[in-house]
Amino acid sequence: MFRRIDHVAIHVSDLDRSVAFYEARFGFKKYFQHAAGGGMQIAYLKLGDTVLELTHRAEPMKGFHFCLEAENFDDAVARLQKDGVEMARAPHDTPAREPRERGWRRVVFYGPDGEQIELRG
Repeated sequence: MFRRIDHVAIHVSDLDRSVAFYEARFGFKKYFQHAAGGGMQIAYLKLGDTVLELTHRAEPMKGFHFCLEAENFDDAVARLQKDGVEMARAPHDTPAREPRERGWRRVVFYGPDGEQIELRG
């Protein structure tokens, strides 16, 4: 009946800042932006087949996270730390949900509005 999640949306307080953050720190690329009802701006970013929707709102979301699979976990963590991205939870072991995930670790960073960005790999 359904194929996949089309996109994940995050409410952000400064759209330009958040677009720049996700492009520079995680490799997303903005591919579409438009004004929705009331002039609210929405930007869509892609990373491979993953789509992230950033919705400009005065009040950002609370208690939200999403997870990215890292090609090279240690390199990604080191680069984000070097770039000054705030860490919410240090790297640690994580259980494998399937065989390919054996030996993986996870870490959590904060985005510009306090959203949590988990990395696994």
